[in-house]
Amino acid sequence: MREKDLSGKQRRILEYIRGFIDEHDYPPSIRQIQDACGISSTSVVDYNLKGLENRGVIRRDREVSRGIEVLEGGGRRPRVVAVPIVGTIAAGVAIDVPEGGAWSEDTVEVPPEVVRNRDNVFAVRVKGNSMIDALVSDGDIVVLEGTSEAREGEMVAALLKREQATTLKKYYHEGARVRLQPCNETMEPIFADADNVDIQGRVIHVSRNY
Repeated sequence: MREKDLSGKQRRILEYIRGFIDEHDYPPSIRQIQDACGISSTSVVDYNLKGLENRGVIRRDREVSRGIEVLEGGGRRPRVVAVPIVGTIAAGVAIDVPEGGAWSEDTVEVPPEVVRNRDNVFAVRVKGNSMIDALVSDGDIVVLEGTSEAREGEMVAALLKREQATTLKKYYHEGARVRLQPCNETMEPIFADADNVDIQGRVIHVSRNY
């Protein structure tokens, strides 16, 4: 399809996406497109992105934040994927689930092989140092695959239901109880009834806070 068949707004969006990918090696967010192209709302950006997609100019992955790929006329394929950061999790004593744990424009870029074809990937910021011997420190960002199941010894985000608190620990199922094990020799494990623990995700990547 010839680009002159695009609307002026669609051409402006496409040029911005190409330039952004050339500079950063990953696509812009919808909010960045809105601001850079002077568009009134993110819904208008989304409408025009759908138009570009229908015309075969871009491909979108709606399961991934910033999941835009230019298919013709330049623009390199992204070498990173932006994963949404949904909140904060304790790597220490379990803390209350943060109010800000909603999907947002805040993201962390990771290699595509981290996400692969997983449907539910998200990230959280780590608070505390109970996992330092697993090389996860205060301020790091961990990327998780959303799942309700985990294998023995996997690092997970676990919800203690009665306490309504989340924690990042290694998971061990021991009969009628669960042991949530820190990786810090100065700290004790958390023991809980198995029916009081919900696995929210398992860690698949750590982005270090150097």
